[in-house]
Amino acid sequence: MKLKMKYLSTMGARLGMVMLLLFLISCSKRNITYFSNLDPEKENVFSDSPQLEPIRIQTEDELEIKVTTLNPESNVLFNYGVISGGDQVNVEAIGNYNLARYIVDSEGNIDFPILGKVNLVGLTREEAKNKLTELLSKLVTDPRVELSISNFKITVLGEVNNPSTFTIDSDKITILEALGLAGDMTVYGKRENVLVIRQSDSGKKVIRVDMLDKAVLTSKNYYLMQNDVVYVEAVTKKVKQADINPTTIAILSIASSVAVALIFSFDEIFN
Repeated sequence: MKLKMKYLSTMGARLGMVMLLLFLISCSKRNITYFSNLDPEKENVFSDSPQLEPIRIQTEDELEIKVTTLNPESNVLFNYGVISGGDQVNVEAIGNYNLARYIVDSEGNIDFPILGKVNLVGLTREEAKNKLTELLSKLVTDPRVELSISNFKITVLGEVNNPSTFTIDSDKITILEALGLAGDMTVYGKRENVLVIRQSDSGKKVIRVDMLDKAVLTSKNYYLMQNDVVYVEAVTKKVKQADINPTTIAILSIASSVAVALIFSFDEIFN
């Protein structure tokens, strides 16, 4: 009887140790503080500004282009591609021509009134404005061109609270702002290895960003570009949990409960 009691007590102690160890492992601390290497004792000032790469026009970009000249009829023509026969229609068109938009096709062209196909892919906004201004100057005097990317968007996926694709009003957004739009990372997000997937001339490239390091505040990766995809990986613990069959988890849970119940039952019987 004493041997049985000693055996059961030993088994109970071992089971308790295993459960305690699992609990401690599950509660192990991870660093989830952004820029955790900032000096907490003093003000952190960065003399170097983050490098903002110029936004370049890509295929499938939607461009909003507004042309202004000294001639009202030319304004209607270059912004809507039509010539009005009445003053009243001219006035209405002039009031709305800032809504004219052009899609960059697969070859990098837009179909612009009178000018026809104009290749803008790979150009910055300023370069594209200058190109259109130069072409229009051959037809009218002193044209003014305004150009913006109206469908500038980024996508945030993975371990964030609100994964989605977001359309940005301007052509400048930081990785912090993108994560903010997505509701920030969950506690399972791997902050030290955030991926930015970007389309380039040579194909897609993957950039790894360590959000725990203050160096990102002054790096070229601080700003995103149009059509960037930000992907937050899950920590290993959550990945392993996802790989475990739910049935297996249920069986192990039931088995553990039965084992504990038996130990206490035997203990009551022998006492």
